[in-house]
Amino acid sequence: MNIPELLLQQGDAAGIKLELVRGVGTWEALPTKRHQGMLFRIQSSIAPLPGRDDCACVHYSDVLIRFAADTYKRPDIAIWCQEPSEEDAAITLIPAAVIEVISVGYEAKDIEQGPPIYLAHGVQDVVVVDPRSGAITHHRHAGVQRLIAPATIDLLCGCRISV
Repeated sequence: MNIPELLLQQGDAAGIKLELVRGVGTWEALPTKRHQGMLFRIQSSIAPLPGRDDCACVHYSDVLIRFAADTYKRPDIAIWCQEPSEEDAAITLIPAAVIEVISVGYEAKDIEQGPPIYLAHGVQDVVVVDPRSGAITHHRHAGVQRLIAPATIDLLCGCRISV
C-alpha cells in the first residue's frame, strides 16, 4: 500500500471521507440521512437491462478507487461489469458508471469537479443527483442530459438505475 492510500484509510478511521484529486486532498463529513436514503434507493434499483447479459452490474458504495497515481476518489456508487479484484487496497479497475448524490456544502466537488475527472479516466456514465430538488445531471462523453426525479436511466454498460 502506498502513502496516499494509507492516509486515505487513516481518514476513514477518523470518520472523515478523504479524496485526492491531482495531488490535492479534499475531505467531506459523514453523509446525512437524506443523502444515505437516496443512495440506498438508487443502489437497490441497479439491475441489468432486459435482454442484456454482458454486464454483471457489480456495484459498491463509497469505495476507494485509484484513477491515476495522484487521483483517488470515493464515488457514492460505482458500477462495474465484473468484480474488481482488490480486497484491501484501492480499486484500480475503472468503473463503467459512477453515481454521486450531492451533499450540502460539497456541491462544487460533486457537480463541477467529479464528472470531468471520471469521464477523463474512462467512466462512460456519470450521474449526479440532488436529493433536495430531484435534479439529475447525466454526463457522457457525448454530452449532458438534465432530468428530474423520478427517472430511469439506461447506462451504456447495460445496467439500469432508478432515481
